[in-house]
Amino acid sequence: MALLQTNKDLIATGIKEFNILLNQQVFSDPAVPEEAMVTVVNDWVNFYINYYRQQMVGEQQEQDKAVQELRQELDTLSASFLDKYRNFLKSLGAPDHRLPSS
Repeated sequence: MALLQTNKDLIATGIKEFNILLNQQVFSDPAVPEEAMVTVVNDWVNFYINYYRQQMVGEQQEQDKAVQELRQELDTLSASFLDKYRNFLKSLGAPDHRLPSS
């Protein structure tokens, strides 16, 4: 099932706005722990998902598919951002406080 153009536009807007949010972040010392940054980024993703979910159009299945696509895109951007943050922490000589792999 193809996404409706309105939903595609909303996804594109959400991705653009989320990317702007991530690019505005300034890493500074003292840094927040990695776990805290993961929590913040996950909260941002959930905020964007909840905001755009309300604007999706079409039948429920179409809306769900659009939300899923938006979540995948935001998760990809988040992963890249968190990788940069981990590298920043390493550059400070901060101890590795990663969450255990599940």
